[in-house]
Amino acid sequence: MTHRVPIEGTLDLHAFAPRDVSSVVAEYITAAEAAGLVEVRLIHGRGVGVQRRTVHAVLRNHPGVAEFWDAPESHLGVTIARLATAH
Repeated sequence: MTHRVPIEGTLDLHAFAPRDVSSVVAEYITAAEAAGLVEVRLIHGRGVGVQRRTVHAVLRNHPGVAEFWDAPESHLGVTIARLATAH
């Protein structure tokens, strides 16, 4: 199934199957960088942390990501990534 995701700075991963999260995040970061965004918010939820670890692994290895961190107000449910184009 193909999803069209607007590149607006926030991506809610709840709409995607867990097996697709890695590729969705990687493609979203690439598209956000191409769109000139400086930061993006990735909403993965809290749960037991599986999605968070998946998101962080993708961000850690994506050349378009300068840095990332947990959004403090989300209690580990949202990750913010600063894109490399921001520098």
